[in-house]
Amino acid sequence: MKNITEHLAQYACYHRDRRNIATHLVGIPLIVLGIVILLSRPQFMLFGLSLSPAYLVALFAAVYYVRLDTALGVLMAVLLAICLWVGEGAALLQTTSWLGLGIGLFVLGWAFQFIGHYFEGRKPAFVDDITGLVIGPLFVVTEVVFMLGLRKSLKAQVESRVAELMPPGN
Repeated sequence: MKNITEHLAQYACYHRDRRNIATHLVGIPLIVLGIVILLSRPQFMLFGLSLSPAYLVALFAAVYYVRLDTALGVLMAVLLAICLWVGEGAALLQTTSWLGLGIGLFVLGWAFQFIGHYFEGRKPAFVDDITGLVIGPLFVVTEVVFMLGLRKSLKAQVESRVAELMPPGN
């Protein structure tokens, strides 16, 4: 399994333009929330708990993120829990409203993504490596953490690895 530095550096190679990163700061959360909303139905009972497919996906994602980096993984788990809370509320809406909200957020999020990659002049990371779909949300959260001046050593490691991975002249 790649470590967090490798994942973030590989993803960052596709995201060097600040406008692209800015669109991802909006687009990826919209996509994640849209997916969680859409997966918040159907509800089913398991060991006396009311669950949905969204809970299972969020649990697997949170475990994966924690395995990559404990602190960032816990932060991702908290953010996913907030998405689950919103998804639970959306699942109570009428079917057309629930679907419209989930699909609308998902499509809007992807529109932001593709606008960003237009600025970047490069295809999205997931085209070359499907794990980019899972790393994208972690990349966005990590970028915010870096913007806040936190995790400086991780940022330096990622940037150093990006410099090694990027072809000369990019």
